[in-house]
Amino acid sequence: MARRSRVDDPEKLRKQLIQLLVAFESKLKKADLRAQVKALIPANHTLRDLGCSLLPADVNGAAIDRLLAYLLKYHSKLIQGNELMVVAGISEYARRLRELRVQHGWQLASGATLKQMADSEDSFSLGDIGVADVNELETDTYVLLSADQDRDAAYRWNIANRIRKKKTSVKKKLLEYFRANVGHNITGEELLYLADNTKEWARRVRELRTEDGWPIVTRNSGDLALPVGVYRLEHDRQSAPHDRKIPDPVRVEVLERDGFGCRKCEWNRSSMKPDDPRAFLELHHILEHASKGKNESGNLITLCNVCHDEVHRSNSSITADMLQKLIEEG
Repeated sequence: MARRSRVDDPEKLRKQLIQLLVAFESKLKKADLRAQVKALIPANHTLRDLGCSLLPADVNGAAIDRLLAYLLKYHSKLIQGNELMVVAGISEYARRLRELRVQHGWQLASGATLKQMADSEDSFSLGDIGVADVNELETDTYVLLSADQDRDAAYRWNIANRIRKKKTSVKKKLLEYFRANVGHNITGEELLYLADNTKEWARRVRELRTEDGWPIVTRNSGDLALPVGVYRLEHDRQSAPHDRKIPDPVRVEVLERDGFGCRKCEWNRSSMKPDDPRAFLELHHILEHASKGKNESGNLITLCNVCHDEVHRSNSSITADMLQKLIEEG
């Protein structure tokens, strides 16, 4: 049975490690390779014990708890796999990371997944995770996207497993998964798994939003409150064909200008209530697209779904001049 790492006083372990390495000098002077290897075993054990003992004393002795404590301390930052190996005290730390993600609902993304998102998507900026170069996002690097546990994650992973087995396109699988989780945050790791680890998934998500008009938001395309590497389908309704042509930079510009809230009733997601019919934000053309209204910030205004529906009613009292005035009033 493999030896479990033990937590002890770090300074005590440091001194023990030094003593073991000093004693190892005599083994190096001899040609007995096996004796040298066996003499290093206690030093290896002590080094692992030292790594485990660096965390606060109130952290449970299990490897998975040590990993979580370390990730929480540095959440939203890129962590090297070797760091996690040190604090976990086990070589199979990657399996514990999967357990944290799938079974316990921690939004943990690998560098490989984030790199695919950075290459094919616009869901986050590298600076958000303290990275200067996309090449720093390697397979054995990780980011805990949020310090909040997602207790519904295990249920979503079960849904993803069912959809993943279907004989259909990656794009259809992604859309089905989003529609099964409307309003819920979904991580890139879930979507990568759903796509059977094919690299095209991030590009397909972008197509669902920009070409097919599904209101899938990310940190950089509609909701700054979303963690890095997380997606959310705002509502189960496609945008009208002409609205799908609004460029992402323009969409973000309008949302930021309008404070991510409805300019008519001032509703925003932070004021959401369980029975409130207002559930999401949409962009409205002041001069309708059919009347050659342009997809420019000066011709667009942010409205909640209720106010947007009211504007489009045939007997609506909300005029284009009123909307234009709301923009001008800032």
